[in-house]
Amino acid sequence: MRRIEFHNRVEEMEEITRLLDTEPTLITFIYGPINSGKTELINNLIKNLPENQKVFYINLRGRFVSNYDEFIKVLFDVEHEARYGRIQEFLKPIVNVLPGSYHGIPIPKDMFLKLFEEKDVEDAFVYIETVLRAFYESGNVPVLIIDELQVIGDLKVDDLLIYKLFNFFIRLTKELHLAHVFTISSDSLFIEEVHSEAMLEGRCRYLLVDDFDRETTAAFLEKYGFTDDETAVAWEYCGGKPICLVELVNAKLNGKDVESESKKLLKIRTSQIFSIFDEISLGKVEYSEKSILEEFKNFEQEEMLQYGRINKEKIFLVGRNVFFIDPTQRTIKPQSRLNLLAIREVMKSV
Repeated sequence: MRRIEFHNRVEEMEEITRLLDTEPTLITFIYGPINSGKTELINNLIKNLPENQKVFYINLRGRFVSNYDEFIKVLFDVEHEARYGRIQEFLKPIVNVLPGSYHGIPIPKDMFLKLFEEKDVEDAFVYIETVLRAFYESGNVPVLIIDELQVIGDLKVDDLLIYKLFNFFIRLTKELHLAHVFTISSDSLFIEEVHSEAMLEGRCRYLLVDDFDRETTAAFLEKYGFTDDETAVAWEYCGGKPICLVELVNAKLNGKDVESESKKLLKIRTSQIFSIFDEISLGKVEYSEKSILEEFKNFEQEEMLQYGRINKEKIFLVGRNVFFIDPTQRTIKPQSRLNLLAIREVMKSV
């Protein structure tokens, strides 16, 4: 089976590399439309970091987190005592014997069970800080990455857990300069909430990972033998959406016609957007057909717009992955070229 290779995002990779070469001072929020390649970018970055940068990557995608126990489980990589011994014994040498990246914070099993018994978020954060400090003081710069952070956005542990987590991230970066902290999210409503959060003002930065531009798209498709005409078709239907381009690459590798497959993708997405109106007719959603069409009408001629206030219809369509908002620029656009074309197909039929 032929694997579709990661297409190097030079600009974004260079930006993150520059950040990692400086002292940690701010939380970095990596955001962008769905399926724009954010996780792939980070995974590729992790593979290519120097040995002295130890990465703790925690992916919340598909994880159901509704209480303290589940939150603690996703943060830690439990190690049996026989492997590392107790915390006092393993923190000092651990940085020299463990690999360069981890799927959670390493912790002895007995310490992990104790955290569960006491159910104290602050104790968990103290432990994480202690581990990160051990790496830092041994010359191994820690990099903490939380993917799909919005999963715990509403989780309450005494107060909202997300606020405690933000405070902890601020301590690690701006106060202690102990670790680089990156959070990743495709949920633009969550990023909009983060952007308006007063406690984060002057304490975070935002890095947009958008779909490919046309030049990058052409370079990606060229590797798989796309002709100029096929590339033009792919750009017309998919724009620079990586996952859509991969679909067309796989279709071509299997001997299928690129234009026919592109039209199939558009037909499917158009049908999915029409289903919103079916839900309205059945009373499953509270919005009127007219109000949704008013939102769609904005994109009959435009591909991106500035917005002032976010109304409930926009919030609904962002939640349905039809629209994407960028709160740092106050712009709104369809999540992809395919969504834009599907919206226009819908408008032609009404």
